[in-house]
Amino acid sequence: MKYRLKQADGTPVDKTLDDSWQRTARALAKAERDPSVWEPRFLAALEGFRFLPAGRILAGAGTDRDVTLFNCFVMGEIPDSITGIFDSLKEAAQTLQQGGGIGYDFSTIRPKGATVQGVGADASGPLSFMDVWDAMCRTIMSAGSRRGAMMGTMRCDHPDIEAFVDAKSEFGRLTNFNMSVLATDAFMDAVAEGGDWDLTFGGKVYRTVKARALWDRIMTSTYDHAEPGVIFIDRINARNNLHYCETIQATNPCGEQPLPPYGACLLGSINLAKLVHNPFTEAAVLDQDALAELVAVAVRMMDNVVDLSRFPLDAQRQEALAKRRIGLGVTGLADAFLMCRVRYGSAESVDLTETWLRAVRDAAYRASIELASEKGAFPLFDADPYLAGETIQTLPEDIRKDIGRYGIRNALVTSIAPTGTISLVAENVSSGIEPVFSFRAQRKVLAPDGTRETHDVVDYAYRLYREIFGEESELPDYFVDAQALAPDDHLAIQAAAQRYIDSSISKTINLPEDTSFEAFKDVYTRAYAMGCKGCTTYRPNPVTGSVLSVSEPPATTAPPKPESPSEDAEIFYMSQPLDRPGALEGLTYKLRWPESDHATYITINDVIDTSGRRRPFEVFINSKNMEHYAWTVALTRMISAVFRRGGDVSFVVDELKAVFDPRGGYWVEGRYVPSILAAIGEVIERHMVEIGFLEGDPAGEDDDAASSRAIAANPSVRRASCPKCGYPSLVKKEGCDSCDNCGWSRCG
Repeated sequence: MKYRLKQADGTPVDKTLDDSWQRTARALAKAERDPSVWEPRFLAALEGFRFLPAGRILAGAGTDRDVTLFNCFVMGEIPDSITGIFDSLKEAAQTLQQGGGIGYDFSTIRPKGATVQGVGADASGPLSFMDVWDAMCRTIMSAGSRRGAMMGTMRCDHPDIEAFVDAKSEFGRLTNFNMSVLATDAFMDAVAEGGDWDLTFGGKVYRTVKARALWDRIMTSTYDHAEPGVIFIDRINARNNLHYCETIQATNPCGEQPLPPYGACLLGSINLAKLVHNPFTEAAVLDQDALAELVAVAVRMMDNVVDLSRFPLDAQRQEALAKRRIGLGVTGLADAFLMCRVRYGSAESVDLTETWLRAVRDAAYRASIELASEKGAFPLFDADPYLAGETIQTLPEDIRKDIGRYGIRNALVTSIAPTGTISLVAENVSSGIEPVFSFRAQRKVLAPDGTRETHDVVDYAYRLYREIFGEESELPDYFVDAQALAPDDHLAIQAAAQRYIDSSISKTINLPEDTSFEAFKDVYTRAYAMGCKGCTTYRPNPVTGSVLSVSEPPATTAPPKPESPSEDAEIFYMSQPLDRPGALEGLTYKLRWPESDHATYITINDVIDTSGRRRPFEVFINSKNMEHYAWTVALTRMISAVFRRGGDVSFVVDELKAVFDPRGGYWVEGRYVPSILAAIGEVIERHMVEIGFLEGDPAGEDDDAASSRAIAANPSVRRASCPKCGYPSLVKKEGCDSCDNCGWSRCG
C-alpha cells in the first residue's frame, strides 16, 4: 500500500513486489556508466529482502514523481525574526509535502518575554512557534496516508528549556513532534556535581537554576510522558567525521542522523536475519563473506541516490552533493540472535553485535573508498582534518591509509534507523537493533481514506522456528521479547553498536510501568557513561497511544511501547483538528492599507465548540493586489490550521501585531500600525473580542495620542493626515499626495 507504484486512480503499476524491486534497481543503475552491468547486481541485493532501501527510495525511485528519495532533513537555522521564522515554516511545508521528515533546533528563537526591539512588544517564545509548526504538519499530512514527522530540539541552557520539557504534559499538544533536549558535556558535569546552571540567550543570563533540578525535571517528563529524549550534543560534534566543516544542533525525527543545517538523511539497512545459515542449530552462523559483498553493493546503490534524487530545496541538494553522507545500517539483529540461539542483551549477543557491525563498518568504508577511486571523493573532503577525526581514528590502519591515498566518496557511511514499515514488508523481521517487540502482535495501520485498520503480525524468526519445529514445540529460553528485557539489556546492545556507527542510532529502551523514578533516571546517566550519543525510553503511561499491541500474553505484564513518530511508521493519533461543518457563520472586514490602491478583505468564520463557546475556525484574506497573493494564501492556511487545532489560539494575534515592516509602518485612522500583518492581527483581535472569545475593547477605536499631539502642534494647519508619520501635513503637489513633514508621497 505504501511503496508500490500506482496510477492516479489507484490501479497498481507494480503488480508484484518483484516489479517494485525491478523498478528500483533499474532507476538506481541509471547513475552508472554502464547500467546494464549494475542493474542485475542491484536487483540481486534487493531480492529476498537482503538489502532494504529506506521507504522513500522504494516508493519514489523510477516513478518520475516530484518526490525526494531522502527520508528526512534537518532544516536551516531559524532566524530570530518573524520574517525568518515564517520563511523557515514555508521551507518545512515544502519539505514535508515531498515526503521528507524534518528536524529543527528551536534554540535560536528568543525566549518568552524577551523584548522585541523596535515594536515595543515581548516575544512569545519558541514554544508558540512550535505550535504553528505542529499545525502545519497536521495540515500537510492530511493529503494522504503518509504522515508528517518532525523533531524539535532545544539546548539545555535556553531560558525556555523548562517550558520545552513540560510541553508534552498538555494532552494533545505537539503531537507531530518528537522532542529532545540537547545536553552538553558541561551540563552533564554540572548534574553530576550538583552545580548551578545558567540559562542564557544572546549572551545574557536570564536565570540560574540547579543543574540537577533541571535534569530531574527532564527525567520526570520523560518518565510520565515518554518525552523529551536526550541528545548528547557535544559528543556528537566531537565524533563527527566532518567536525572541521560543520556544526550539528539537531537530528532527523528518530535521532539516527544528527545533521547540519539542510543536511539530508539517506537510509538503507542490511537484513541480518537473511544471512544466517543453519538457523536454530549449533552450526548456525552469519555469512560474513556474503555480508561484505552485500554491503559493497548497498553503498553503491545509496551513493547513486544522492545524484538521482529530487530535493525540496536547493540548499538541501547542495548540502547532500557536497558531503554525500549516507546511513547504511542493519535490521533483523534480534531475529539473527534468535536464529543463532543467542539471548538479546547477553554477553554473547554483545560480542556478536560488535563482530557483525564491525564487519558492516569496515566493508562500507572500503566500498566508499573504492567509489572515490572510481568517481571521486566527496567535494568537501580534506584528508588531514578528516583523518584526524575521533571516529576515523578507530578504523583499521589499512582503511585509514587508503582514505589518505584515494579519499572517500561518502563523508559519513553508517547509521541505524528504526526501519518501521520496511521491516514489516520484509516478512516482519525485528526492526533495526531493537529486540522483538512481541512474537505475535497487532499493528494499527493508517489507510489512505483516513481509517485505521488492525492487523495481526508474527515475527519472522518465531514463524520460521514454528515451521521447522512445529506449532506445539516449546520455545527455548533465548526467545525473549521486549516485555521480558531489563534496561541494561537494551543499553548493552546500543552501546556496543554505537562503537561501530559513525552517525547515530534510533533505539527505544522499554521499561516496566512499575519502574521507580530513581531507577528510571539512572538509565540516562548510564547511557551517557557508556558512550551513547543519545537516549530514548518508554515507560507505559496514560498519555501516549500505541501502534503495536501484544496479541498473546508476554513474559511480563508491561504494556507495549508506541513507535516513535518516524518517517516510516504508521501512527495512532491521540487528537485531531476540528472537522469543518458544511456551513459556518462569519464576518468580513474591509482593511485599507495606505501603500495599496486596493482594499484587503478579511473573512473570519466561527464554530461553536463543545462548551457552547463561539470561537474562530478559519480565515480568508482576499485583495485585488496580486503582489501579496502568495503570502496571504500561506498565512490564511497556517492561521486556519492553528484555529482548527483548538485550545488557546489568541497568541496568533500577539504574533501578528508584533510584526514590523523594516520600511516603516503607517498611520491608519489616527493610530500607528507597524505593518500590514499587524493590521490583520488587529482585525482578528477585534473579531475575537466581538464574538466573546477574548475580553477587552476592540483595537483601534480610539485615536492615538501621538496623532492628537501632531494636530496640537500645527493648530493653524487643517490638512489631511499623512499615513506615514501621522502629521496633518498632506498636500497635493503635481497630482500627487505629498507630506511636508516626512516626505512621503504617492501618485495616482
